[in-house]
Amino acid sequence: MRFIYAFILLSFTSCKRDEPAVDTKSSGYPPEIAKIIIPKCANSGCHNSISKSAAAGLSLSTFDEMMQGGNNGAVTIPYFSKLSSTRLFTNTYDKYGVKIQPTMPLYAAHLSENEMETIINWIDKGAPNHEGAIKFSDDLFRKKAYITNQGCDIIAVLDLKTNLIMRYIEVGIRNYPEVPHTIKITPDGKYWCVCFASGDVFQIFSTQTDQLVASVLIPPGSWNTIAFSSDSKMAYSANTDSDGKIACINLQTFQLQKIIGSGTLEWPHGVAVYNDTVLYATCNKGNYLYRANISDLDNVDFTTVIVEKNAALNKNSSLDIHEMVYSPDKSKYFLSCQTSNEVRVMDATKDTLITVISTGKYPVEFSFSKKHHYLFVSCMEDITFLNEGIKGSITVIDYTNNSAISTIKSGFQPHGLWANDEQELLYVINRNISPDGPAPHHTSYCSGKNGYYNLIDMKTLQIVPKSNRELSTDPYSIAIRN
Repeated sequence: MRFIYAFILLSFTSCKRDEPAVDTKSSGYPPEIAKIIIPKCANSGCHNSISKSAAAGLSLSTFDEMMQGGNNGAVTIPYFSKLSSTRLFTNTYDKYGVKIQPTMPLYAAHLSENEMETIINWIDKGAPNHEGAIKFSDDLFRKKAYITNQGCDIIAVLDLKTNLIMRYIEVGIRNYPEVPHTIKITPDGKYWCVCFASGDVFQIFSTQTDQLVASVLIPPGSWNTIAFSSDSKMAYSANTDSDGKIACINLQTFQLQKIIGSGTLEWPHGVAVYNDTVLYATCNKGNYLYRANISDLDNVDFTTVIVEKNAALNKNSSLDIHEMVYSPDKSKYFLSCQTSNEVRVMDATKDTLITVISTGKYPVEFSFSKKHHYLFVSCMEDITFLNEGIKGSITVIDYTNNSAISTIKSGFQPHGLWANDEQELLYVINRNISPDGPAPHHTSYCSGKNGYYNLIDMKTLQIVPKSNRELSTDPYSIAIRN
């Protein structure tokens, strides 16, 4: 089944231009916004409380209803008009960037330049209500998810209660694409950190305020992955290059403490820390891992661990190890082998192979559900469901007995995963970068094709109906703060 992007405003052929359904004074909008939205958008037959079922579930009769979004998620993103549908589908002016068809209000006069500017300025100032309150600003401990959008150098922030995009946050320090690649939250939940696949910075943000705490300069490179010490005092990020290296970043001083592995590591990718004393890095072009004691960062010596039985080190191996994760009890670790289409299970104390589990094509990322004893593996190029218009799948492994138990239909080219046991939902980030993927609902202000996320019910291992929500260009990695 081809993924179809419905939108908030496509079901308007029957819209009538009647009198406003609600009084502008009671709408909750600031007066200058109410004067635009109420008479032009919240009409009978269009986006009001009565007619919303025929208008993609979106009512604009009140501020609160607007902020609930429609069947397709949020339409007004506080502080970020550039990706707010409220702007994109009403703009007809080149000076205000992207214009999406059909222009709204449908079959009526377009918004004037002054009205358009009023809407944009309002959103970019947080889209406050008539009392000045800004949506999603009332709880510093809100449960939320963070998603990297590589093509736009932004992070999408989801409110987990509503699964609405509540913010977009620009990251990086340059005026060219730095490609925010992986995002992770420190074990103490205090910070979210992001590394860049084309940059020279490691950024640290507060999970309470989502404000930048520090930008730590590191050598230019393709910084792909992040691991933390258990006490949240150190972060380790891998530069996946032929002359690879690991940046060791002190999260107390917010400074680069050491670069290790330079001149030794080739194509290091996934990183993991064992008992805060041993660091592993997968070789993305080979059949081996790198291992080093990091108790003394001034004296680090990397050795290799071959992940095939009775085999020699092979830099031309067909394994090509992408990611590494430890089981919840730390007794074993799992390796996604993106070329051989398998997960290798290793004994964590002996560094020896336990078993090999076949997966869908091109396995990449992992996520554990402790509640269900599942290890989910995103297989970005799998063709199991290609006849339904879907490239990619999720392999489900029972990590207690190392067996594959299911293949789940996901979205197009799934990558980032996060199993939220509290909600019993698996969040799947679908890159949708292939030319044969579904057309996005709309274009973005940056180059590339939009991706999307959807949800898997972990009780049934099925996609939650109508859970697809469009993101920006090339969404890649996800982290959740519960």
